[in-house]
Amino acid sequence: MAHLASIAAQQQGKFWEMHDRIFANQQKMKWDDLKRYAREIGLDMARFEADVTSGRLQPVLDADLNEMKQIGVTGTPGFFINGRFLSGAKPVEEFAKIIDEELAKVGG
Repeated sequence: MAHLASIAAQQQGKFWEMHDRIFANQQKMKWDDLKRYAREIGLDMARFEADVTSGRLQPVLDADLNEMKQIGVTGTPGFFINGRFLSGAKPVEEFAKIIDEELAKVGG
């Protein structure tokens, strides 16, 4: 449902605002929570609710899930650093290590 809510927010130009609300409140992602976030970021609520519940956005969600599957992403969070996949919540040191390795490859 959160994925659909994000897509619906994107349809109104507010993907990142919804993204930030969802990730800041990962324990509160029930339908009523998502509707509250949509109101807070100023979405057209009739359009938002219709987009999420009508099934119209399901092909977009399915395409996202298929792409994730094809590139080996099995959950969130997932990160790509210069094509290298880092799965799960990792300490900043792991990011820094990969970034440093990638920079070393190009002499940076």
